[in-house]
Amino acid sequence: QVQLVESGGGLVQAGGSLRLSCAASGRTFSSSTMGWFRQAPGKEREFAAAISRSGATTSYADSVKGRFTISRDNAKNMVYLQMNSLKPEDTAVYYCAADFLSRSGLGIYSYEYAYWGQGTQVTVSS
Repeated sequence: QVQLVESGGGLVQAGGSLRLSCAASGRTFSSSTMGWFRQAPGKEREFAAAISRSGATTSYADSVKGRFTISRDNAKNMVYLQMNSLKPEDTAVYYCAADFLSRSGLGIYSYEYAYWGQGTQVTVSS
């Protein structure tokens, strides 16, 4: 089993920044691709960012590219999402997820990730 626990969410004004953290345990963290997804009220869960096992490769949704940065620390079993220039439309519950299967690229669909955290709320006020 894998346990993922997100933290760092909160209320921030538009233009502000937040850094989300996800602590992983239960399995070799460095063997997993990690992703961040988000779900706004009344909307489906959507991909935000992903990072490869080594951290050398990243992928971002167009909506967050240039504003969000995903990173990981395999020694600490942590993955992060630095969010800058936040907009009201970034308001959502943010989830981290882990994928231990070998794929040709980074997963951008929720069904590609078998393990999920409980989520952390991010609210951006205008």
